[in-house]
Amino acid sequence: MSTPVSRAVPFRLGLPKGRMENGVLTLLADAGIRVRPSARGYRPDVTLPGAEAKMLKPQNIVEMLALGSRDAGFAGADWVAELQGGAAVVEMLDTGLDPVQLVAAAPVALLESGRLPRLDRRLVVASEYERLTRGWIGAQGLCAEFVRSYGATEVFPPEDADVIVDNTATGSTLEANGLAIVDVLMRSSTRLYAHRAALDDPARRRYIDDLVLLINSVLEARRRVMLEVNASAACLDAVVAVLPSMRQATVARLFGNGGYAVKAAVPRELLPQVIPAVKAAGGTDVVVSTLSQIVP
Repeated sequence: MSTPVSRAVPFRLGLPKGRMENGVLTLLADAGIRVRPSARGYRPDVTLPGAEAKMLKPQNIVEMLALGSRDAGFAGADWVAELQGGAAVVEMLDTGLDPVQLVAAAPVALLESGRLPRLDRRLVVASEYERLTRGWIGAQGLCAEFVRSYGATEVFPPEDADVIVDNTATGSTLEANGLAIVDVLMRSSTRLYAHRAALDDPARRRYIDDLVLLINSVLEARRRVMLEVNASAACLDAVVAVLPSMRQATVARLFGNGGYAVKAAVPRELLPQVIPAVKAAGGTDVVVSTLSQIVP
């Protein structure tokens, strides 16, 4: 693996084109990093001083990271496993965006008790993921032939393939085509990866670490809300006790010593339990507001 000899800019970022695009660009915008279209098409302007961005298909981002022409980039874990086996690039952050499963699926009519039957012929397995599919075939001990697909893999069965290996978010497309999942190969999502050599360079490593910090601050803020509540001196301890804060709740006296204002960054999914508990503890004037970024 070689690293490009010359670098016009300190940091080169790969941004995904296609299904992952909107989620990643929104995430960056929420972190204060704007990506604006330019006359150069696939080379947008990015408000990250000293950085250059290029829009690429996620598969190409993985390949460019492995070659070293990109320092960092967003791609799906499935394509990293398929193209590099995880050896040439380093995962820096799982955004949790675009969650999918890579599954093996077959026509319902072919299955016996939900399993692939033992046929008197070789199975035909179609997929865009050759490396992962061949590995799965070997691990399952199947007598099968691999056929590469180039999109729309779900339409291959039953005439052109017995089994497919494809990614799915909800399984609805598989179900619509009469297919049932027989195995889950892996789970994937949009993640930030870095070229190994970039992590050894102090300047580029600083860009990568700062990018991880900024993105993580947005992801953490999306998971929490700010809950503010007033409490009298008599119920203060009880109110604070039911607040699942990041470290400790913030407490300040109200004007005129009329009680206390309490606030904490609370996990969003706990609100249905926390709000009734706060009220039961004697809290009043509960306010819930969204957060933009949280840096611990």
